[in-house]
Amino acid sequence: MSRITKATLLLLPVLLLLAISSLPAKEVKRMNLSSPEFAKGQPIPAKYSCKGDDVNPPLVIEGVPAEAKALALIMDDPDAPVGTWVHWVMWNIEPSTKQIAQSSVPAGAQQGINSWKRNNYGGPCPPSGTHRYFFKLYALKERLDLPASTTSQQLEHAMHGKVLAQCELMGTFSH
Repeated sequence: MSRITKATLLLLPVLLLLAISSLPAKEVKRMNLSSPEFAKGQPIPAKYSCKGDDVNPPLVIEGVPAEAKALALIMDDPDAPVGTWVHWVMWNIEPSTKQIAQSSVPAGAQQGINSWKRNNYGGPCPPSGTHRYFFKLYALKERLDLPASTTSQQLEHAMHGKVLAQCELMGTFSH
């Protein structure tokens, strides 16, 4: 092979990368979960804890992929002394849902079992110190047929291979 041919073959991938990088970037809207009651990494108001009304905070959902068939939500506390403590398990939330109102469950959504062995939201209630609380939202390729006795681990197993996008909102709480 001639030197010119070898040089051309070596430069071809570099030229291709330069050409691709000069194309206009496609704007990718990422899925996002937020709350009007607290910012990421900031304290969750007591109203949403065991010291208050123990109701879920309002959540705002944005950027759900168009191909999503359902959403799922898990809220947990990885700082609990007994291991991760699950506060809320929910699936089959309509992908068109833009917000989950305070003290509510979206129509058609199903709730699973939290660490208190209840099928509902249980607010932050750390025994001591400051804990982190993660609201994890998943966009799924399909709806899930699961019983009300489903735990967060079982939900995570059922979602395996079906997640299109995910995001999280983390807030803190301390007594």
